[in-house]
Amino acid sequence: MGCVFCDIIARRAPAHIVYEDEATVAFMDIMPIHEGHTLVVPKTHAADAFEIDPEEAAAAMRTAVKVARAVKAAFGCDGVNIFQSNGPAAGQTVFHFHIHVLPRWAGDRSIALRREYFAGDADLQRAAERIRKAIEPQS
Repeated sequence: MGCVFCDIIARRAPAHIVYEDEATVAFMDIMPIHEGHTLVVPKTHAADAFEIDPEEAAAAMRTAVKVARAVKAAFGCDGVNIFQSNGPAAGQTVFHFHIHVLPRWAGDRSIALRREYFAGDADLQRAAERIRKAIEPQS
């Protein structure tokens, strides 16, 4: 099975492209949460944050910031979510790294983050230590 985002990048599939540079393409999400919902993808295929080269991810974020500024100007929204999901449990449905640029208006409630986990200082310390240990082998 092919990758629909790779097909868009190669112009084998249609898309409403709003921006392109040497490393990235930005286009309208075909199932938008709000008008102006845009996706930013690197031209090099990587399924998610676990596979992508950090420089490719940085290029995608630079484009996401550029697109977020344009979305805010174009739609007059109150704010913009910039988010990226990895794996089915996180809501990823297309397995080509991509960043969502989502215009937001006060009270729209389309994405309400619920905090269901209370962490005391000791919990935060334990979690921080686990993450530090996992980062060390990557350095």
